[in-house]
Amino acid sequence: MKQDSRYFGTDGIRGVIGSCNMNHDFLFRVGYAAGIFFSRKLNKDKECFVVIGMDTRSSGPMLSSAVKTGLLASGVNIFDVCSDAIPTPAVAHLVKHFNADAGIVVSASHNPYNYNGVKFFSSLGTKLSEEDESNIESYIEKPVFYTNIKKFGKIYFIRNANDIYLDFCKKTFLNNIDLSKFKIVIDSANGAAYRIAPRLFADLGASVFTIGSKPDGININDNIGASFPALLIQEVKRTKSDLGIAFDGDADRVQMVDHDGNVFNGDELLYIIIKDRIRFGAVKGVVGTHMTNYGFELAINRLGIGFDRTNIGDRYVHEQMIKRGWLYGGESSGHLLCLDRHTTGDGIIASLQVLSAMVNYRTKQLSDLLKDIHMYPQIITNVNWDTRKNWQDCSSLVTAFDKTKVLLSGNGRVLIRKSGTEPVLRIMVEAKSIDIAKKYSQELISSIHTT
Repeated sequence: MKQDSRYFGTDGIRGVIGSCNMNHDFLFRVGYAAGIFFSRKLNKDKECFVVIGMDTRSSGPMLSSAVKTGLLASGVNIFDVCSDAIPTPAVAHLVKHFNADAGIVVSASHNPYNYNGVKFFSSLGTKLSEEDESNIESYIEKPVFYTNIKKFGKIYFIRNANDIYLDFCKKTFLNNIDLSKFKIVIDSANGAAYRIAPRLFADLGASVFTIGSKPDGININDNIGASFPALLIQEVKRTKSDLGIAFDGDADRVQMVDHDGNVFNGDELLYIIIKDRIRFGAVKGVVGTHMTNYGFELAINRLGIGFDRTNIGDRYVHEQMIKRGWLYGGESSGHLLCLDRHTTGDGIIASLQVLSAMVNYRTKQLSDLLKDIHMYPQIITNVNWDTRKNWQDCSSLVTAFDKTKVLLSGNGRVLIRKSGTEPVLRIMVEAKSIDIAKKYSQELISSIHTT
């Protein structure tokens, strides 16, 4: 949860099903508030249209119906793509495809099935600004006034939404590149990409094996997907595939695995994309976050490219990219943005750009494209935390943090932050060796428990 926000976190509204901010009644108010907000941004003579989709969670139909009811009550028209699960980035594209005024996705991304959430896109297919979110919050708090009965919104059901997005993805894979020499395992996390991702890579010529492609409403992200690569590693080795590609529940994140079972995170995949793009023209700069590996920063600097860090969250990465006029950015977690291909972070499109680089460099080995980058060993630990409290108020943790920062100066980094989506404190330590990173990480964790 953002410090000055009652409902919005780093990526929309999110919570456990049945909690005060994730139930049918509340999401009706969210839909109504969003409808009022989006409508008032338009010319009064123009009808407002919103695209709405969802992932595979069992709570999706109930909660999306609540949001839709609120939208209709506010007089907003709906392009409904909820007939099947659809990736979050697909909704961003559909907003532009249908010339809609906004997009809404009912999803909790990488969280387990007992969570759900609501994400928003602007008419440009980008995440909303904090100012826009604050305005929506202000309407949530106000009474609901039903519009004139003659002006209730209408629903238009879109049955081919995934097909539209599939065609769009193919167009980002330039020069008709052929994947017929690749054997790939696709892990869709039993989430929104479970149909479209295997189909896309097969259409592009790859031999495709699948895991995480049988959603039942409760197995989304359940020890599978981008946050849990163990099963993907096992399947890549079993099938003797060249690589594996893992998405999270709404397919806006990606991680990859090579034939030996080595995992490559967002920093490494972004570096591969940048390295390939340089061959075809200048890359002005790249935006990362405070979690981006120090080794990535050093490697980007060696390429003569600018590098900026910003707050955690792909929305903040995007804002800094726009501010600097740069096209590429991302997060270690696998949110990767290529603004020359899409308006938002997209796991599927990012994976296509990595594969394009592999084809251009004529290799099936991800490691071949990473020989000139040394990633610092990084330990990230989640510690249960009341996110209403500031970690700086824990004196023993502050003392340990200051000590670690001095000891790692020039040879690593330490970062502590509250999660924007879960009640945890994330402690990150980078150092030249894994043993040093583990040592300092454990000291920081121990300092919390001594308070």
